[in-house]
Amino acid sequence: MKTVGQIIRAKRENLGLLLRQVASYLDIDQAILSKIERNERKPTKDNIIKLAEILEFDKEDLLVQYMSEKIAYEIAEEDYASKVLKVAEQKVKYLKSNLIKN
Repeated sequence: MKTVGQIIRAKRENLGLLLRQVASYLDIDQAILSKIERNERKPTKDNIIKLAEILEFDKEDLLVQYMSEKIAYEIAEEDYASKVLKVAEQKVKYLKSNLIKN
């Protein structure tokens, strides 16, 4: 399974875009983008949205990859990670249904 950084790098290279071109579009230093691609630094949500635009990704798909990776890194070392995810899914459904009512 590829990381968000690997996905971004592969797509950028596939489109023939230079690191500096994409970094300029994101308004960040190319060293930062390089670190994002090498998984040494995590992108922001805003970075992901802009990357989806310039790299021609479906925004929702890239955001799902980004958010799921954030969650996975947060709980990966927990003994009950799978159980935590199941309970979190139930809580998300509960919160969504209650927010709609209010």
